[in-house]
Amino acid sequence: MKSSFPIDPTLPVRAPLYSRRAWAALAAAAAALALLPLLNLAFPPGHPLHVSAYAVALLGKFMCYAMAALALDLVWGYAGILSLGHGLFFALGGYAHGMYLMRAIGRDGVYQSDLPDFMVFLDWKDYPWYWSFTEHFWYAMLLVVLAPGVLAFVFGYFAFRSRIKGVYFSIITQALTFAAMLLFFRNDTGFGGNNGFTDFKRILGFDITAPGTRAALYWITLAALAGALIAARLVTRSKLGRVLTAVRDGESRLRFLGYDPLGFKLFVWTLSAVLCGIAGALYVPQVGIINPSEMSTETSIEMVIWVATGGRGTLIGPIVGAGAVNGLKTWFTSVLPEFWLYALGLIFVLVTLFLPTGLVGLARRAAQRIQGRKA
Repeated sequence: MKSSFPIDPTLPVRAPLYSRRAWAALAAAAAALALLPLLNLAFPPGHPLHVSAYAVALLGKFMCYAMAALALDLVWGYAGILSLGHGLFFALGGYAHGMYLMRAIGRDGVYQSDLPDFMVFLDWKDYPWYWSFTEHFWYAMLLVVLAPGVLAFVFGYFAFRSRIKGVYFSIITQALTFAAMLLFFRNDTGFGGNNGFTDFKRILGFDITAPGTRAALYWITLAALAGALIAARLVTRSKLGRVLTAVRDGESRLRFLGYDPLGFKLFVWTLSAVLCGIAGALYVPQVGIINPSEMSTETSIEMVIWVATGGRGTLIGPIVGAGAVNGLKTWFTSVLPEFWLYALGLIFVLVTLFLPTGLVGLARRAAQRIQGRKA
């Protein structure tokens, strides 16, 4: 009996199980990535096996982007909810961690005050109330989860209850992100204005620029990305994942069958925001800065391009897409920085026209052809 849902041919109904070779390739890639900081610590600069600290920090940043792309794929690839505002959740997680890092500077700042330098410059006398307890690491980590999670839950509840979807939902998320960016640009909000937070010194008492600390942050990021991938796979392979694909392919018919999509959409939307916030929190100490530009609409649109390039609805595709696009961006902006936005737009057009299933879909078709020829 055929399904009555209008299935999108570019998306799998359920993510197929990876083969043993695919799992082995993922494990080998993870092992290779985990090895890189050791090569930086074990071999001096100039040695053939030495990996520079810049390369380690750059790959750590790419993994944070990959985790954000994975979070977006949960709502767009599986639930059909296109968000143009995930940069907001990414930045909120970064700001929550940045507040702790700014408190950890102590009197090592330019003005040698207990307050951050930007507060002293603006003649602030004390921390605002929402900075309370941010000197505690555990509270900052709780804030990393709660800030994007609560905002996503409240916003999603009213939006999904009002049955706002499609392009209207995308525009609203973009407007929310833009409004938050304008708010954080203001100096009187207590978040550093257009400069944001920077010049971090310590994390948990360790020098944040020390090679050992950099390596630890890198490994934690890799472990977080692997954990997020496993958690996302458990969700999408469960009965909940079946309902999410039904929401994507035929929400009105799902409602007719007796399911209320509100709870399912709200759950995956909030989970996606929390994963994005964690990615932002891991991004800040490795890059060394967080400012309102991370909330720009361009950042959120780039996340969509990462997912589309890798292959939405595949989980591993957004990770590949984030690495590929950002690797190309790093090279392109060093050679022809003024043309990068044109190149990014061209990538999106070419992927939409010729690679609707992304790089992962292209690899799958190539593998199927090879197997067919062998058969």
